[in-house]
Amino acid sequence: MCYNIGRTREQFPVKKILRGIFIMRNYDVMAWYFPNWPPDRRNDEWHGKGWTEWEVTKCARPRFEGHDQPKIPVWGYADESDPNVMELKIRTAKEYGIDGFIFDTYWFEDGGYRLNALEKGFLGAKNNKDFRFALMWCNHDSIYAHPATRRRPNDPLTSGELSEEGFIRGSDYFLKNFFTRENYYRVDGKLWFAIWMPEKLAKGLGGVENARRVLDGFRDRVRAAGLGELYLAAPMHNVPGAWSGDREKADGYLKALGFDGTACYSTPTDGKDFPRESFGKYIDDAVGFMDRMDSLSTLPFSPTMPNGWDSSPRTLQSEIYENVGYPWSVVTVDRSVSEFERGLRAMKEFAERPGFRGNMVTLTTWNEWTEGNYLEPDTKFGYGFLEAVRRVFGTKN
Repeated sequence: MCYNIGRTREQFPVKKILRGIFIMRNYDVMAWYFPNWPPDRRNDEWHGKGWTEWEVTKCARPRFEGHDQPKIPVWGYADESDPNVMELKIRTAKEYGIDGFIFDTYWFEDGGYRLNALEKGFLGAKNNKDFRFALMWCNHDSIYAHPATRRRPNDPLTSGELSEEGFIRGSDYFLKNFFTRENYYRVDGKLWFAIWMPEKLAKGLGGVENARRVLDGFRDRVRAAGLGELYLAAPMHNVPGAWSGDREKADGYLKALGFDGTACYSTPTDGKDFPRESFGKYIDDAVGFMDRMDSLSTLPFSPTMPNGWDSSPRTLQSEIYENVGYPWSVVTVDRSVSEFERGLRAMKEFAERPGFRGNMVTLTTWNEWTEGNYLEPDTKFGYGFLEAVRRVFGTKN
């Protein structure tokens, strides 16, 4: 189903079927997608020829009592730039009630990064037109976390800041290669596009006022290409003022840049009981986080439900696991399908209550194995997390 320009989401209600019962809902279920599993020229340069993030996944080991590592994928350590591999992912996601993927997308001053899963895999898959996709521009620094050491937990490899020329090159690339696709995800007829760190974008572009001018120019180029309007979203937790609960600052910042809506990528652990946090508490925090982030802006907010956190694979496995900064982070323990389903039901209730202003709910994530949140089947839970998604949200008719 495509969202045509000029027609609203309400004119295209999403019909769901669960146990023979049709269910109508006015929001979509989208999964965040992390694309660092195929080979990439930058990874070749930084880590060695043919390196992918599967290498640190394979090397992960338990770092304390009760730590569940390594995570082993049922589908193997697959190259997602292979269209056949992506066809399986698309087919499975649809079968379990997911409407599309939001690809983490990278573009630095000197060009793109981690694009092969999308360009070669997803767009090469024979069934990709039956499944929607969108982009989030991950404009954070790329750090040396494969693996990170205690002495160098956040060493940068390249900066996420962009000049105006760099931004135009990247946004033009996205426009020409992705926005033109019929199955690119739209909200109320507008092309949905997220920017991970609005403040970092503004810093690179010389401040909020100039960043607004550049973003308005991006909108103009989308219109000139005959693609209609752009819907700009930002993860609410990355907006200035969000962590301090300053609604006026957060809402004002978003509107000064011209954003149309907000989203959420994950839920932070509180770090109080390093190195562990119970998965049940993490789900409780995720439920509360939805209301907290929604309250910070008058713009529409789309919540997320994560299914774990464990970035320990991105650390040097031979070192003591200490709290020295990401990726040396708190790990959620006792991960369970039932607790995740409890969180999903709370998110469903959030999205279906009167006054919900969002357009989608999201799942964190489809496949970020090295941060411990993934829906793809593993050898411990099988398809359990996907089955929970289908039980709660149904499957497309």
